[in-house]
Amino acid sequence: MALLAEQRMDRILEELSHQESVSVAYLSKVIGVSEATVRRDLTELAQRGKLNKVHGGALPVKETFFSDEPTMEVKRQLHTPEKKRIAQYAAGLIRDDDVVFLDAGSTVMHMADYIRAPRATFVTNSIECLQRLPRLGLRTYVLGGVLKPGTLAIIGGEAMEGLKRYNFTKVFLGTNGISLGQGFTTPDPEEAMVKALAAARSQQTWVLADSSKFDIVTAAVMLSLERAEIITDRLRDTRYLDHTSVKEV
Repeated sequence: MALLAEQRMDRILEELSHQESVSVAYLSKVIGVSEATVRRDLTELAQRGKLNKVHGGALPVKETFFSDEPTMEVKRQLHTPEKKRIAQYAAGLIRDDDVVFLDAGSTVMHMADYIRAPRATFVTNSIECLQRLPRLGLRTYVLGGVLKPGTLAIIGGEAMEGLKRYNFTKVFLGTNGISLGQGFTTPDPEEAMVKALAAARSQQTWVLADSSKFDIVTAAVMLSLERAEIITDRLRDTRYLDHTSVKEV
C-alpha cells in the first residue's frame, strides 16, 4: 500500500536519524517511490527546518553551540519587533490575583510595557524589570544576590534562598537556546539554577523566545522542554510540539 506524504516524510526523517546523510536514490529504494517524489518530500522537509537538502540527498539539521552570551545592550537591538509581540501576548496572561516571577530575559523585560493587572504581585531578579515595574505602580519584590554585569541579572546563593520564600502562580523566563536534545539552555550555570528553581516553585511556566533561539545549545541546562510552555513568533520545526505547548504570535 502506498504511503501518504506525511508517512513518507516520517520515514525519511527516521532514515536520516540513523545516518550522517541519505541520498535520493537510497530513499527512493527503501521507501518504494520515485526519485521525483523523494525530492519533493525533501524540499518540504527542508522548508519545515527538519533537514538540510543538498545535491543528491539530505543532511540532518545540526544544533549550534554557543559558549558566549551577548550583553543586554546587544540583546536590546536583536529581533525587537518579535520580542515585543511575544512580550505583549505573555503580559496578557497575567491576572490581578497572580504572583508572578519575571527573570532577566531581554524579551521578558518588554512585558512591563503591556501589563494590565495592577493588583498582581511581581518578583524579579532583573534590574531592567525593577526599573520598569514600580513606575507602573506595580507591587514589586527584588531578589538579593550577586549582580551579573552583562545581563543585569541577580544570581547566586542569596538569590536562590530568596526564591524559596515564594510560591508563584506564573513564571516567565528568557532563554539563550532551545533544542530537542538539550531543552532550554543558558550560558551561565548560576543563572540556569535561578531559572530552574523559579519554575519549580510555580504553577505555570512560560519561556519567551523568538525563533532565532531554536536549535541552539548553550552550556547550562535550565529546564527540559516538558517543564515549560513556549511563546514565540514562529515555530519552524513541529517536532517541538511532541514535547510541549508552543504559542506562535
